[in-house]
Amino acid sequence: MKARNFFTKEQKQTIVGAIKEAEKCTSGEICLHVEMHCHGDAMARAERIFCKLGMHKTKLRNGVLFYMAVGDRQFAILGDSGINQKVPEDFWNNIKNRMTELFMQGLFTEGVVEGIRMAGEQLKVHFPYQVDDVNELSDEISFD
Repeated sequence: MKARNFFTKEQKQTIVGAIKEAEKCTSGEICLHVEMHCHGDAMARAERIFCKLGMHKTKLRNGVLFYMAVGDRQFAILGDSGINQKVPEDFWNNIKNRMTELFMQGLFTEGVVEGIRMAGEQLKVHFPYQVDDVNELSDEISFD
């Protein structure tokens, strides 16, 4: 199986819709990257993908990457420095724990959507939508 085929077309649309919805209320940027294998530590791989996608170049350093290595059953959530300075220390773990609960039930789309929603809520508080906001990163899911 290829990572691109892990989610159905409808599930991909649901996830992209969740990203668009979360970003309506914030200047923050949310991305999802899916691949089959990460060959090592998921967080280290997420950091490489974060840079590859140019997420570290957002104006307010307010990007969030949801990274999934579906063949290895690993995932990571990486927030940029602008976010990490403002959210509570256990913020990412709370999201990861909730997503894990759903993933363990086989609810992968629902887990991703819930994680995106939770991240969007905090982004809205700390990085509210600006009238001149520009969508700096694609809302589409990236795959390797």
